[in-house]
Amino acid sequence: MSITLIAGLGNPGREYRGTRHNLGFTVVDALALAEKLSWQPEPRFHAEIARWNVRPGVTRWLVKPQTYMNDSGRALRLLLDFHKLPVEALAVAYDDLTIDLGRVKVSESGSAGGHNGAASLLEHVGNGFSRYRLGIASARPGAMDLKDFVLGKFTDDEKIIIDQQLTRFVAGLRLLIESGCALAMNSLNRREKNDTDQA
Repeated sequence: MSITLIAGLGNPGREYRGTRHNLGFTVVDALALAEKLSWQPEPRFHAEIARWNVRPGVTRWLVKPQTYMNDSGRALRLLLDFHKLPVEALAVAYDDLTIDLGRVKVSESGSAGGHNGAASLLEHVGNGFSRYRLGIASARPGAMDLKDFVLGKFTDDEKIIIDQQLTRFVAGLRLLIESGCALAMNSLNRREKNDTDQA
């Protein structure tokens, strides 16, 4: 099953731009920009959507749910139903606190791992979607609440790392979309492991 819906998770609103929890939005925004796609609000799907005419006969959609992170799955369920697509046609990019800042991992099953957006997807969509997990783990002040950390903006040093990796994030997402989860896992996850081994 080819990937047709590519979603980035985040929270709508200016106050959430540039926050760690909105890294999924940032990556699909970068892909849309690279492909010269324009976002359109689609209230019936509670989402912003960019139509991507890849080649004759092949159309994909980039999606940013506007439901807030904790209810992301509801918007994506509506879109899957509308396009009559199985869950395997969905790829989702989102931040992950268990992965080092600037790294990425691909998976296609598992628990939500404490991520409310992933939990909403599992509730509304079920398992089987491709997960493009973007690392945001870095040192956080000991007294800082976890929620405050993920909803906080990247520090200047962290932003430099994200800016440096953004092209690579987009390239990895393209690999997942074009080649599927198994090949992307084999390539991207192995690369991350090798990077760690050499560090």
